[in-house]
Amino acid sequence: MSKPFWKQKKLKDFSSSEWESICYHCGRCCLIKLQDDSTNEIYYTRVICRYFDINTHLCREYKKRCSLVPECLKLTPQNIDSLFWMPKLCAYRILTETGDLPKNHPLKGSFGPPPLPQALISDNLVAAEDLEDYIIEDEEL
Repeated sequence: MSKPFWKQKKLKDFSSSEWESICYHCGRCCLIKLQDDSTNEIYYTRVICRYFDINTHLCREYKKRCSLVPECLKLTPQNIDSLFWMPKLCAYRILTETGDLPKNHPLKGSFGPPPLPQALISDNLVAAEDLEDYIIEDEEL
C-alpha cells in the first residue's frame, strides 16, 4: 500500500488541489484575532469574517478574499512556517509540525475538528474598539 501524498511529498511540491484538500474548512483562521503589542501574544475572538458561511464552512468570496479583506492571508507552502498565529487545530499547522495529518482529518476518513466556538458574530456587526469584549479561551480552538 502506498503512502498518502502528504507523507510522500514536501509541502512545496503539493499540487494546488492537494494543498486545498488539507484544509478542514473549520473557519478558525477566519476568526478575528488581536495581538498584544507588548508581548505579541495572539488572542482569538468570537468575531468571524463576514464572508465566512457558517452553514457551508466556506468563504463566500474565496477567490477575492485577500482583496476584500486586506488582513486575510493566503496560506501557501511558502508562508505556512511563518504564520505562528494559526490555530492549534489547523490541519496545515499540524501537518507542518508533525509531518502527518491529524487522525480526525477528512482525508483519513473522519469528520474534521471540533466545531467552532458558539455564539459567533460577524465582523461587520462589531466595532474594532469592542473586539476585546469577544476574546475566547485558547482551549476552544
